Amino acid sequence: MSAQPDEARPTPGAPPQAIRGDVVPFRTALKAWSLISLQTFGGPAGQIAVMQRTLVDERRWIGQQRFLHALNYCMLLPGPEAQQLAIYVGWLLNGVRGGLAAGILFVLPGMLALLALSIVYVAFGDTTVVTALFAGLAPAVVAIVAQAVHRVGRRALSHPILIALAVAAFAALALFGIAFPIVIAAAAIAGWAIGHWNPGILKNSGHGTTDDGPAPLIADDALHHEPPSAKRATRVIVIGLILWAAPVLAVVLLTGTDSVLTAQGLFFSGTAVVTFGGAYAVLAYVAQRAVEHYAWLSAGDMVKGLALAETTPGPLIMVVQFVAFLGAYNNPGDMNPWAAGVLGALLTTWVTFVPCFLFIFLGAPYIERLRNNQRLSAALTGITAAVVGVIANLALYFAVNTLFAQSRAVDSGPFHFAVPELATVRPVAVAITAVALVLVFALRWSVLRVLGVCAALGLIAGLAGLPVA
Repeated sequence: MSAQPDEARPTPGAPPQAIRGDVVPFRTALKAWSLISLQTFGGPAGQIAVMQRTLVDERRWIGQQRFLHALNYCMLLPGPEAQQLAIYVGWLLNGVRGGLAAGILFVLPGMLALLALSIVYVAFGDTTVVTALFAGLAPAVVAIVAQAVHRVGRRALSHPILIALAVAAFAALALFGIAFPIVIAAAAIAGWAIGHWNPGILKNSGHGTTDDGPAPLIADDALHHEPPSAKRATRVIVIGLILWAAPVLAVVLLTGTDSVLTAQGLFFSGTAVVTFGGAYAVLAYVAQRAVEHYAWLSAGDMVKGLALAETTPGPLIMVVQFVAFLGAYNNPGDMNPWAAGVLGALLTTWVTFVPCFLFIFLGAPYIERLRNNQRLSAALTGITAAVVGVIANLALYFAVNTLFAQSRAVDSGPFHFAVPELATVRPVAVAITAVALVLVFALRWSVLRVLGVCAALGLIAGLAGLPVA
């Protein structure tokens, strides 16, 4: 149902650079964001679609082009673009408190659900029923990530040079073991260079369509806006950095520099600023470091954590909470393992999502300037192309660890990769993966339906006595 006129209260005659306060009643906005937060399944594409349907089509609080304008800005930033879009639109409608409310509500249901599932996984993960369920969920994740490669590649790789960038990114990660941040930085430089050499190659199609959609009830120039200034930027940076760093500093003082909580706070603070291209792109880096360097969890645990994150609302990057929970539980130091796990999960969630608020509140007043910057657009296009290769590497990583019980590391000269041991293939996982691929690509089922069917197949196989572990 569309918004009623009394829900939208523009301020006629006010200059755009000085609009402040609520554009819609704050209580009405809270209700809308609460409903949106319970529907944010299916990754960023599904989450953005939910916001578009609710805010643009039904309530008509913001126009289609202004919505895409905000999304294009969020694409320039590290972190989950869908949550940042929620923060930005919340800011447009209700100022800072609107952005805070929208961003917090966007992640709160998923955070609580995944924390509960993490506890259940640790407590009961070795039972026959739970093992069988995850034996079905993990192959589904392989198909879902493969679908992500296809979707992103179809949109991003519009020129052979961009395809070459994607292939180079895949090779850098899968064959040479080059660190994810280096790959992303190189892609940004390559995009900038290509854009300078031949700007016509880098045509970023962005999201959505060019359709203007239904006429909004609130004019663009009536939405909340604050004039950019050095004083405001300094205030946002100082407050944001203090809020971001305070829990990490507290953990360092209370548990020491060598504790798992300190390592997690610092590591996930770093990933928060390199997560260009969405959760799938950064998960390969997180998996590599969390499994191989820190040994917080196994590769199988990582795949199962992603399966759990797929079943909960909110940004998929929330899977880092599962990683942190298992890492702190398995390495509690002098703490109770359950307390350490919960603290690790909450700390990681904080340092992952607080930067999103900082980036939006700091950069929103400069959005027009950033949006029209052709060099930034070229660098973003290079990153987007490389992200296809990054996600493909993630799909390969999950496939190897799901379909085979063992793999052999190859470390020869510049090459560093894993080769699966063919004798350890898991027939049940292969069969369920094949079913999942058909459901995803041929029948185009939703993520939740695919996960449900595959979980049921895993449970049936486990109860029938077939080897699922």
